[in-house]
Formats: sequence, structure tokens, C-alpha cells
Amino acid sequence: MHTRASENGHGLGAAAKHVADHASAIARLELELAVLELKQKVVGLAAGIGFGVAAALFGFFALAFALAAAAAALTLVLSTWLALLVVGGGLFLLAGLLGALALGAFGRAVPPVPEQAIREAKLTTAALKS
Repeated sequence: MHTRASENGHGLGAAAKHVADHASAIARLELELAVLELKQKVVGLAAGIGFGVAAALFGFFALAFALAAAAAALTLVLSTWLALLVVGGGLFLLAGLLGALALGAFGRAVPPVPEQAIREAKLTTAALKS
């Protein structure tokens, strides 16, 4: 038996299809959100790795300059060892700054879990169940 509601596309089947389409669209959006969030975390990890490598490199050079300053100090040529010591101190400061930046980048990026997407999925599931 046909009713006017089913002929106009406003019946139960049409409503179910409409709900299924919306649920599918929400699932796609949540997946897209998760992908974007993971990309942000990966970029943060890459920045942390870059800062850490740079800090290690400058730390190595700082140690080399500090040792050169000690060697120059032994020769009792004041101007040479003082210049090398100043450069070594500057490199130690730069290495410390880059190390702090690396720790900050790692702290923001770890753990690489799409927390916002998971929260949205839970809210959507709860809304669909009620």
C-alpha cells in the first residue's frame, strides 16, 4: 500500500537513508580530522629531531672550541685563548637553546595520537546511540 509520505520520499526508508548518509559523512570527516592531527604531530616530531641534531652538532663544536681554548691558555697567549673561550661559550649557549627547543617540540608532539578525533568520534557515537 502506497502512502503519500512514501511517494514524496519522506517515508521511513528515505529517513533511514538520510541518517546513513549523514553518519557516513561524519565518519569521513572524523577520519580526515585524525589524518590532519597525525600530520601535525609528525611535523612536531621532525622539528624536534632537527633541533636535537643541531644541538648535538653545536655541542660538539662547543667542546672542540673549549678544548682549543684550554690548549691556547697553556701557551700563555692571553688574546688567543680568550677569543677561543668566548666562541666556545657562545656555542655552549646556542647548543643549550637548541636543546631546549628540541625538548619543547618533542613534548608537544608526543604521543602521536589523534586525541581530538577520538574525542569527536566518542561524542558522535554517544549522540547516535541516544
